[in-house]
Amino acid sequence: MTPVADSVYDPLHHTATEIFTGALAACNIESAFDRRLRFDGNLLHRLLPDGSGPETINLAGYKRIFVIAFGKAAGPMVDVLLSRMKRRKGLRGIYCSKYPPAQRNWRFRYFEGGHPLPNEDSFAAARAALTLLKKARKDTLVFFLISGGGSAMFDLPLDPDLTLEDTIGLHRALLNSGAPINEMNTLRKHFSAVKGGRLALAAEEATQISLLVPDVPLRSLDALSSGPTSPDHSTVDDARAIITKYNLADKLPPAVRAFFERTDLPESPGNKSTRPILFSKTNRRGATQSRDITKATSLAAESPVFRNAIYEVLLSSHDLIENARSLAQQAGYFVAVDNSCDDWDYADAARYLLERFHSMRAVHPRFCLISVGEVTVTIDRTPGAGGRNQQFALACALDLAAHPGRMLSVLSAGSDGIDGNTQNAGAIADPTTVDRARAFGFDPEKSLRNFDACPLFTALGDSVVTGPTGLNIRDLRLLIADKS
Repeated sequence: MTPVADSVYDPLHHTATEIFTGALAACNIESAFDRRLRFDGNLLHRLLPDGSGPETINLAGYKRIFVIAFGKAAGPMVDVLLSRMKRRKGLRGIYCSKYPPAQRNWRFRYFEGGHPLPNEDSFAAARAALTLLKKARKDTLVFFLISGGGSAMFDLPLDPDLTLEDTIGLHRALLNSGAPINEMNTLRKHFSAVKGGRLALAAEEATQISLLVPDVPLRSLDALSSGPTSPDHSTVDDARAIITKYNLADKLPPAVRAFFERTDLPESPGNKSTRPILFSKTNRRGATQSRDITKATSLAAESPVFRNAIYEVLLSSHDLIENARSLAQQAGYFVAVDNSCDDWDYADAARYLLERFHSMRAVHPRFCLISVGEVTVTIDRTPGAGGRNQQFALACALDLAAHPGRMLSVLSAGSDGIDGNTQNAGAIADPTTVDRARAFGFDPEKSLRNFDACPLFTALGDSVVTGPTGLNIRDLRLLIADKS
């Protein structure tokens, strides 16, 4: 019987796994929080990036403190904030994540939002947050704790006639489109009552602090959870162009397609168009829709709502890169970093990184190529079990099969511990993966075509399994060569 793993490659698999898990473990929200924010009694000191000194906020000046937390890192972010902030008077919060906390605080309302598709709690959490923010005045401080996954976990259509089923249909069409995250979230911003800056607008008078753990490029922070507290510079016309670009019109629910075809479709806050930013209409039940904000004018990006807000990145993919680089160097590898294939199709990204990998390992026998970011997968049929990381790893396995006997390995895994519709974070491939898979009765090319890589890697014992990590700072790819 063919062994589950070729023991020759066990050390290389172990090294790749250790670099990934070690880099992830070093991305600690608690230590990242303390590097940027310090509480001293009623004083909050924000350590400025330029080293010019702390910016201080006196919490005693606020009658109420609201905390709105959503995304995959909501749990550790809330835990750290509450452990550091001793004041509790006037504190109320909304917590929404796929993962319920181990302990609950009576000052919070808790919701288990859906991911990668929204659910009833996604809507309920958004409604609860808008209701709470109605109470925000000048004497209110609002902490928005935002992390990846919030686009699905925390959502509510701008048009109250649109249903959860309509919203799920939009999210599913976007996930299967192959569009990069920025373009997917452009549509989500214009569809939602809590994205594209509208959540910030709901607390217009309050002092706002957004603490971010992004799963998007740092240059595109307004795409994190579809930018609920950031000004949106995309337009309705941009959203419609994306629908055309990816042939989405026939894949959207009819009500969603009609929504994007409306001539009075409002712009998002921050866009300088003269279009209204929110609907003001009567719904099918004859009642005027209830909105927290019913302004009929556009909100420019330089508005105090955004200009006076504080945005602080706690952790990002940059931290993941630097941690992985340090660990690979400590293991004796020559290291190069290449993130240029971010948001590329998985097959194109695999070809590009492998070409560079093979070229550089010819010069550096012990070599590690690190790449952080997300690849895209366009799904044109009912998928099997898998995700973008396992799809990428299987594509690499087909290439590595042409290099028998070489000590080569590719790991691709998500920092959140979840890849696609599976419970695996990703997978590891080496030159024996394809032959071992065939010995187990798998057709690797067919598995790739059917987006069904998970059963193959699971059977081989080459899945990367971490469980939910409480983080979401993009995917890590490691291409490692050792001396043969």
